[in-house]
Amino acid sequence: MRAPGGSQALMPQRFMRRGTPVSGSADAFAATGRFVTFEGIDGAGKSSHLQALAAWLRARGHEVVVTREPGGTPLAERLRELVLTQPMEPLTELLLVFAARRDHLVGQIVPALMRGATVLCDRFTDASFAYQGGGRGLDGECIAVLERWVQAGRQPDLTLWFDLPAEVAAARRSAARVPDRFEQQDAAFFARVRDGYAQRAVAHAARFERIDATGAQPEVWQRVLAAVEGRGWW
Repeated sequence: MRAPGGSQALMPQRFMRRGTPVSGSADAFAATGRFVTFEGIDGAGKSSHLQALAAWLRARGHEVVVTREPGGTPLAERLRELVLTQPMEPLTELLLVFAARRDHLVGQIVPALMRGATVLCDRFTDASFAYQGGGRGLDGECIAVLERWVQAGRQPDLTLWFDLPAEVAAARRSAARVPDRFEQQDAAFFARVRDGYAQRAVAHAARFERIDATGAQPEVWQRVLAAVEGRGWW
């Protein structure tokens, strides 16, 4: 397969084939780069700590790519705008999120990991299980099918889950910004999202690190740093 303009597509052919596992030393994810995702309900403070970790890693000489979902590429950013602002039913929302994710993987994440960079991503597929699954009530198997098609089984190396009670997160959001279509949801929605994250943390315990997001930012940062240093990667 060729990318627009005739250049070879960035995604390896084995990753492109539907249902083909991404494994073994020959695939793109055998590179030295690390893929770290930041998750949590809106208002948990994950985005601030993502930037802090990026600065910490760069100070140690690492190449760091900071990105987000939905988003990360021009096409995915356009899809993000639709998802955050336009009314739509839950399945349409889910499909747009995964379309953006596919373009993000092809255009941003995989190339960075192949050259050995560390990718820090504000949300990834765990958010789909939490928001569209837990929050919107979509069937988890439907999400899992899209996950297999789009990612071919590949997961982040580390997921930092910023866990915070829904009512505390709501107070933080209201003081910080004008709410988008998700942030306008009620406390019950965010309680379901939090439960969705908790279920993913149990199912993927090896890569999840729960970060207690209560307390002042310096306290939470120390928890993040302890979780990252405990992996012994950098």
